[in-house]
Amino acid sequence: MTVCDSIEKALSGIEDGATILAGGFGLVGIPQRLIEGLRDKGVRNLTVISNNCGVDDWGLGLLLRSRQIRKMIASYVGENKEFERQLLAREIEVELVPQGTLAERIRAGGAGIPAFYTPAGVGTPLAEGREVRVFDGKPYLLERGLTADFALVKAWRADRLGNLVYRRTARNFNPMMATAGRVTIAEVEELFEAGAIDPDQVHTASVYVQRVIACPSVEKRIERRTVRV
Repeated sequence: MTVCDSIEKALSGIEDGATILAGGFGLVGIPQRLIEGLRDKGVRNLTVISNNCGVDDWGLGLLLRSRQIRKMIASYVGENKEFERQLLAREIEVELVPQGTLAERIRAGGAGIPAFYTPAGVGTPLAEGREVRVFDGKPYLLERGLTADFALVKAWRADRLGNLVYRRTARNFNPMMATAGRVTIAEVEELFEAGAIDPDQVHTASVYVQRVIACPSVEKRIERRTVRV
């Protein structure tokens, strides 16, 4: 495990055509500095697996705007108008996956499970041309597990061994994605010496993490602000 002193070093090895898992739900728990680093690195033709694609000017939306994403595997278009425009104009390849199925495909990939059956999607356009089997009288759709060349995750705390702790809802897709990347890169807010984190508090064990980069001051935007009068 390597503690990196720059975004450039953290992202080393990511080249054109790479497949990337990107943690987050909306704008919560996204590895913003790593995403900005990918934009600045200029790599293209990326396949990105994430719950959604950020917003127009933040998160993965930055990579959409710079036309660095070739294919997006996600559960919904979300609040991103540019994602919607590129999808309708067929300027980007999109694989929409039910949210629970997406989570399970990533979890399965990280666990070394190549495929599984689920009732979600049976009888819809998602099932067209795909294998459906009946178990106990009920049809199930075959889904493949998902892995990627790199997983970019966001954690609250890490130690120098690579053990990760997430904060509240920022945990979302991050723990399962950390297990499914061949190289997992964690952007963290706080970095501690080995042994400083209670083992009972660790959400992702260091065995899954190859690189850590400390980014203590990152703007946290709210996707949709709601107030009560």
